[in-house]
Amino acid sequence: MSYTQKVLDATIQKNPGEPEFVQALTEILSTLAPFVDARPEYEKHGILERLVEPERAIIFRVPWVDDAGKVQVNKGYRVQYNSAIGPYKGGIRFHPSVSLSIIKFLGFEQILKNSLTGLPIGGGKGGSDFDPKGKSDREVMAFCQSFVTELYRHIGADTDVPAGDIGVGAREIGFMYGQYKRIVNRFEGVLTGKGIVYGGSLARKEATGFGLVYLVEEMLKAHKKTLKGKTVVVSGSGNVAIYACQKAQSLGAKVVAMSDSGGYIFDADGIDLVAVKEIKEVKRGRISDYVSYRPAAVYTEGKGIWGVKCDVALPCATQNELTEADAKLLVKNGVIAVGEGANMPSTLEATEVFLSKKILFAPGKAANAGGVATSALEMSQNSMRLSWTFDEVDQKLKAIMASIYANIAAAAKEAGLEDNFVAGANIAGFKKVAEAMIAQGTV
Repeated sequence: MSYTQKVLDATIQKNPGEPEFVQALTEILSTLAPFVDARPEYEKHGILERLVEPERAIIFRVPWVDDAGKVQVNKGYRVQYNSAIGPYKGGIRFHPSVSLSIIKFLGFEQILKNSLTGLPIGGGKGGSDFDPKGKSDREVMAFCQSFVTELYRHIGADTDVPAGDIGVGAREIGFMYGQYKRIVNRFEGVLTGKGIVYGGSLARKEATGFGLVYLVEEMLKAHKKTLKGKTVVVSGSGNVAIYACQKAQSLGAKVVAMSDSGGYIFDADGIDLVAVKEIKEVKRGRISDYVSYRPAAVYTEGKGIWGVKCDVALPCATQNELTEADAKLLVKNGVIAVGEGANMPSTLEATEVFLSKKILFAPGKAANAGGVATSALEMSQNSMRLSWTFDEVDQKLKAIMASIYANIAAAAKEAGLEDNFVAGANIAGFKKVAEAMIAQGTV
């Protein structure tokens, strides 16, 4: 049995009941296998055994008081996965689905994603099963303050720098940063995604969506194609989806569909992004409200957005939203490229369909790395006590995404798997981390 398969089997056995983590583990190690198994030095140094095991996993209770005066208790997590190339870096997610399995899968993916940015940041992830939806600002503040009262002892500007994720936006980051500063009596860049007035970076809100489209455009250009004139479907209607839509439209594409957990809208004339921003960013409403702005649009309850005919698909909602059946339908309807804006939104089976049918497929760890890259740029600005302009940050982001595409394409080609950007991303991200781990000894 190969080295990679032995580690994969042993890790799956050690982590029962963690399907999301096992999925990420299987996808990454399976594609790394030919590269790793051909290099005995990795087994000699126990690189995979050390890579799959978090350096530290913190689980804690988060008690808080709701508006009725009742004590509520949630579970909090921070998994500090790998610090070989820099301090742990990764988002905090507040959502009822959060579990140790999901945090480990996100953290494991984050190691390679952060490595691909070319910036000195390691991999980590955190969160809670707390749901901010329907909560008052005071309740959200009470929860965030309690969460950080435990978390503060495990993070720091040169140790672990969390950011936002699903359910954690500017409001939540502000409450957490205020509590951290109050406890440690320091103003430092320990959280990213902060408000502009207290150390945040311009273009951070747009970064993941913009970066996704920058990378997809690089991928298309390398194959003598462009987004201009293409029909695009974007799942989700949160931060990533909105700004992916905006950037795609600015490059001449027509985005015809967006969604949320309730259903999806189809607008043959192209999505009115002003309406979507008002619904989602101002009113915090449902995507179904869109038809009141554009009566010609059609709203469909439930899943099914991937049945909309398109040239380019950008899944930007959540993990495993795009199934094997969805992938086959997209291929049947003529899709030429898929870029993952969310973390692992395509199932393993769906990914295999895209690769087998030679669809240009940009995996999340490469395609959505713009968010964490700009978070790292925020860290740099905080360290230097500087603030760059929107255009300065945007140009740096564009250059980073172009570099990521070039690196994953080169790694895939070198491995004899040209245009397999899943393998390319895993190999390119892994090589840098593995070299750093070997250089630092058995730590």
